[in-house]
Amino acid sequence: MTETARTTTQSTAQSTGRTARGPGARGVEELPLHMQRVGFDPAPELGAIRDGAGVRKVRTPFGLEAWLVTRWSDVREVLGDAGRFSNEWQGAFRPPGMPERSPEEIARLRAGNLLAFDPPAHTRLRRMLTPEFTGRRMARLEPRVREIVDQHLDAMEQAGPPADLVADFALPVPSLVICELLGVPYGDRAEFQRRSARLLDLSSPMDERMRAQEEQRDYMAGLVARERAEPGEELLGMLVREHGEELSTDELIGIANLLLIAGHETTSNMLGLGTLALMDHPDQLALVRDDPDAIGPAVEELLRWLSIVHSGTIKSATGPAEIAGQPIAEGELVMLSIPAANRDTALLEDPERLDVRRGALGHVAFGHGVHHCLGAPLARMEMRIAFPAVLQRFPDLRPAGEDRRFRSFNVVYGMESLPVTWGGA
Repeated sequence: MTETARTTTQSTAQSTGRTARGPGARGVEELPLHMQRVGFDPAPELGAIRDGAGVRKVRTPFGLEAWLVTRWSDVREVLGDAGRFSNEWQGAFRPPGMPERSPEEIARLRAGNLLAFDPPAHTRLRRMLTPEFTGRRMARLEPRVREIVDQHLDAMEQAGPPADLVADFALPVPSLVICELLGVPYGDRAEFQRRSARLLDLSSPMDERMRAQEEQRDYMAGLVARERAEPGEELLGMLVREHGEELSTDELIGIANLLLIAGHETTSNMLGLGTLALMDHPDQLALVRDDPDAIGPAVEELLRWLSIVHSGTIKSATGPAEIAGQPIAEGELVMLSIPAANRDTALLEDPERLDVRRGALGHVAFGHGVHHCLGAPLARMEMRIAFPAVLQRFPDLRPAGEDRRFRSFNVVYGMESLPVTWGGA
């Protein structure tokens, strides 16, 4: 595809929420409804469903049918009831293009992935990790996070404008933080970022995504073997020292894999997309830059308004259920529209407007219930530090050009790049 054709395609995606793919593509060729956006906003059709019936049957990216739930109260109900809406159905089907695997192989790939289990199996894994994500633990990490943020801002300032805020700041800062927390060599970041990008891009051919999954597991297996032999002081070493007899090697690999990918993909996309949103709203940017009391509420509002995770994990009804008056049969799949739910008037007034002063709690950007994001305290702390830091260092930060490249087909929404400038440049 030529550069002109590519730009035209991306512009169409931003204005309509849909992207065409070439005839040779073997990944998802049309953007699923739950992933459709118009810039920062969920597609109008999602809002129409929420404000109408509330639930609609849709086709998932893997060819299965599911009920798409859009209202804030209904989304919270599904997230809060793991007994009726289960995560453990995963592995029960084989999407087109995925190689056939034995039950033993499926179990190995699911091991340690908290998103693939319900209580009590989920509870067993989570209780081992929770102490590492408490407020007290985050307070101990905060000075190092500030140091990492300042180091990257120093490098941007020394290099001078323009800069790519994604490549130079939004991606490397949370990547370094999660690497140090887990005990993953930061020098390996380029490779694991490349693999996670392939794994989360639904437009990539299925065989490429599965190959990236296996490569990532092989990489993590090497790190786990190292920690088994000589446990370090970071999270992986702690798990080996304190829970090494309880956790299998496959579980350690799965835990580390999930935390590494989630720990840099989500926060990095919030930093990139959130900074662009603030630059588009100069009055809001000024509050975050100049008022220390504004940053906490601003983080919550940006989380709500952007909702970078489209849907979270698809669930299966464990028995007959009903959502928004719609009967759901046992075994039917249920998807959630996090962006639509977070723009529901049932959550707050005038939800389409970005207002960093309100910081309404109750949004579902981090989920809800037993699967509420384990790393939410870390993500909040990183954003509370990074947003004002970059805006104070470059008070007149602004986009460099009009080309906006959103990651439309990615499981986590964000920017592919974000050229910025400052000063007289």
